[in-house]
Amino acid sequence: MRLNRRLFLEQAGACGLLSLGVAPPALLSRMARAGENSANDRILVVVELAGGNDGLNTVIPYGDDIYHRSRPGIAIPQTNLLRIDDYLGLHPSLRELKDRYDNGSVAIVQGVGYPNPDRSHFRSMDIWHSAQPENESPQIGWLGAALDHDAQRRSGEMPALAIGSQERPLAVTAYDVNVPNVQSLEEYRLQPGAADAERAAARQRVLGQLADQQAPQGSDLEFLRRTTRTALQSARKIEEVLARGAGNIKYPATGLGQKLHAVSRVIASDLGTRIFFVSLGGFDTHSQQQGAHQGLLAELSGAVNAFFQDLEQQHLDERVLLVTFSEFGRRVHENGSLGTDHGAASQMFVMGPDTNGGLVGEHPSLNDLTQGDLKHHTDFRSVYATLLENWLQIPAEPVLGKQFPKLNFVST
Repeated sequence: MRLNRRLFLEQAGACGLLSLGVAPPALLSRMARAGENSANDRILVVVELAGGNDGLNTVIPYGDDIYHRSRPGIAIPQTNLLRIDDYLGLHPSLRELKDRYDNGSVAIVQGVGYPNPDRSHFRSMDIWHSAQPENESPQIGWLGAALDHDAQRRSGEMPALAIGSQERPLAVTAYDVNVPNVQSLEEYRLQPGAADAERAAARQRVLGQLADQQAPQGSDLEFLRRTTRTALQSARKIEEVLARGAGNIKYPATGLGQKLHAVSRVIASDLGTRIFFVSLGGFDTHSQQQGAHQGLLAELSGAVNAFFQDLEQQHLDERVLLVTFSEFGRRVHENGSLGTDHGAASQMFVMGPDTNGGLVGEHPSLNDLTQGDLKHHTDFRSVYATLLENWLQIPAEPVLGKQFPKLNFVST
């Protein structure tokens, strides 16, 4: 039987031919970009700490009495923290991360921010996601701009993936590259939608027939054929990934743990995905901060540790760099509800075996503040420029709009 576009659309529309977790056209379009394996490419995993992480109770200046006087109800006791040196220590919930820091595979970039900081969650998120502080309505993100710049060289791949967000994050939104945004890997499974096995098999045959059709170059039918074939191939590959099990590394039963587990499985599947974006929310700790912040940092530390253990077991860890960011830090002084309010500068963690581990830059001064906030001395776009050029080998200036000095946390 020869299929034409009209027949395909009639059958698909009448019986719900495809159910691939999202609307078929979106999935077919994004899966069409998945192509040949790029096993030698470096991979960047971005973890957003959404809500504004309290950097002062994450990397703690316990050696400064101002810290203790400013936070009589929420300061971390020196006896509990994980000591880095005579001035700084990590929150006790970051035990696994501290072990990796001691092994030289974690860099802490201190005093990160941007000029004229904005304390609004939405505005500051836009700034961090787009790397365009002067643009009040950004349309694409910094990673999206990088993907657009790199699109011609990697047009046959699925170059990026966001996992676990309701909407596609601005950071990975591009003009020319359609980045998938999925809640879980299950969204990639091929689900023909039939109520019984016979009907499902029939619909699978129709898909296979469409994928094998010859059609004029550039025609609608040729697009459907090509995207359907790619979707089928990629969905089957994901099916194989899911079917062969998840390995023997036990991930924490947390949201971030499951997201990073999904990332590791996609990395292992060799789909050519170079950029991943996941988020951990809950850092807007205006009241009763201690318990909530302790749990969030424990979730971060445990999930990241399991992720790298998994990659190490598969000999994939040297390809991967993980970076964290938050839209702002918190104010130096605690508030009246045993919490902290929106601030400015904070730190970023960069993790991976190729990281030049240690402290990058000085901790911001606690007695030289701007309206009660820590001053930044490192523009976050310098971190981005370093990640782009030294790690992903994508020119930073076309992405960021101008040159920014690079840092030494990772070499080329």
